Amino acid sequence: MAFWWPLLVLAAAYALCRILLFLIPPTVPSIDVDASDVLQDANQNKEDSYIYIPPRKGKGAQTDKVQCYEPATMKYLGYFPALTPDEVKEHVAQARKAQKIWAKSSFKQRRQFLRILLKYILEHQDLICEISSRDTGKTMVDASLGEIMTTCEKITWLLDEGEKWLKPEYRSCGRSMLHKKAKVEFYPLGVIGAIVSWNYPFHNVFNPMLAAIFSGNAAVIKVSEHASWSGCFYFRIIQAALAAVGAPDNLVHIITGFAETGQALVSSVDKIIFVGSPGVGRMIMKRASETLIPVTLELGGKDAFIVCEDVDLPCVVQVAVRAALQSSGQNCAGAERFYGPPLSGRYDMGAICMIEHSEKLQNLVNDAVDKGAEIAGRGSFGHLGEDAVDQFFPPTVLVNVNHTMKIMQEEAFGPILPIMKFSSDEEVVKLANDSKYGLGCAVFSGNQKRAIKIASQLHCGVAAINDFASSYMCQSLPFGGVKDSGFGRFAGVEGLRACCLVKAVVEDRWWPYVKTMIPKPIQYPVSENGFEFQELLVETLYGLSVWDRLRSLVNLLKMISEQNNSPANTRKKSR
Repeated sequence: MAFWWPLLVLAAAYALCRILLFLIPPTVPSIDVDASDVLQDANQNKEDSYIYIPPRKGKGAQTDKVQCYEPATMKYLGYFPALTPDEVKEHVAQARKAQKIWAKSSFKQRRQFLRILLKYILEHQDLICEISSRDTGKTMVDASLGEIMTTCEKITWLLDEGEKWLKPEYRSCGRSMLHKKAKVEFYPLGVIGAIVSWNYPFHNVFNPMLAAIFSGNAAVIKVSEHASWSGCFYFRIIQAALAAVGAPDNLVHIITGFAETGQALVSSVDKIIFVGSPGVGRMIMKRASETLIPVTLELGGKDAFIVCEDVDLPCVVQVAVRAALQSSGQNCAGAERFYGPPLSGRYDMGAICMIEHSEKLQNLVNDAVDKGAEIAGRGSFGHLGEDAVDQFFPPTVLVNVNHTMKIMQEEAFGPILPIMKFSSDEEVVKLANDSKYGLGCAVFSGNQKRAIKIASQLHCGVAAINDFASSYMCQSLPFGGVKDSGFGRFAGVEGLRACCLVKAVVEDRWWPYVKTMIPKPIQYPVSENGFEFQELLVETLYGLSVWDRLRSLVNLLKMISEQNNSPANTRKKSR
């Protein structure tokens, strides 16, 4: 007992010190980001703050400028340049120079960068959400849920575990290389390019940027032409945080433009991450094949939301409604009982963020009704707020739908909820898998084992049991789909390491005392019994039982001994 007592005291003292260190917050500097030109009050008196009327069907559209406006009110926000291919290549070249310096940075410096970002986000949630809300039409609450929380979760996961997953990982060396050490090392790829969608402008910029920068890369991100105004402001936050930790200039770039800009980015970077539609994803792959760079595609979805008969239905309805609206990406809201500007909104009910998208949604509904579906419920927009524009689609619930209808096969990206009945678990699995998409699913059942069994049979990349989208809040998990929903993963260990050159390394375990030696029977010129020797060597290493391997080892040693005692070897020794 006298021997163990000092060890227990030391262990208790160590644990106490760890607790005290945990309670002491790290020193994190604050950053200043100029937001005077993006605040709503600052824009009220500007001459260019007018109602924007975009050209229909692309007629008269400018290709050299990205026009920005609030989709809920159509107030003009300004414009950004549509970069040419040469301009994009210059941005990438600048990022490549900066990356060579940043690749040598320490994890301590990278973690400080994350802490500075986290501090700013926490202190400026209202500003970040307001800008996201104005640029996409979502409510402040939805901006917080989809933009702030997911980004903060990613940052904290990288702070807690990021370095661990980028350190060399030792692997088993196998039976033939027992004298070696085997490991996997992770090196930055160079410049990570990302082309992101408009529905989560803050998180969609920070998500690839955080993984790229923490793993030692540079990042060049093309924001959507539908969310360039917010993306370019969020870039200021990143720039200020990088400057605060002494990172090289030009490590991160935000670029604006249309298809030509995105194509030039794909042709210039070392990896491309794309979030968007399957059609554009195919074009991205085609362009990436020219330079053979790795590609991660997060494309469309038609996620199954399965509700078994044994659930508490009222509890599921609230989740289902939010799922239908949130996953559609068409986020906007009404003030009280009126539908209007999102900043004052408390409901997320059917706003359309892209011009003319409501026509596509109505065509999907018409097709379903023509083929036998019924509208079980539908909202209306009879009382729009004074500052709102008529850019909405009424939330619509369809029943009696089937898979011959476009609404069950195409990604709607709008507030339409088609409902199908099923009579058995086997049937619902078959129905859910009858889709060209395979992003995610949600399964609800009063029997958790039943829900897990159903989800395990669905061909998709993400599953939530008795919940919706909860997997994305676990940033240790990879995110992505299969089939037309894309391939590759971001988030989690897989997403972080996907930003790296994965290098396999084998080195001597007991250098210089034990090295790989080629046995004499198979040295050149190979002896007459060389193949017999090789057969015995394989059986010795990989025989199915210990006795088989021992028997082969004995025969192997006997062969070596006979060869060493052969007349030819005896004559060589006598000479």
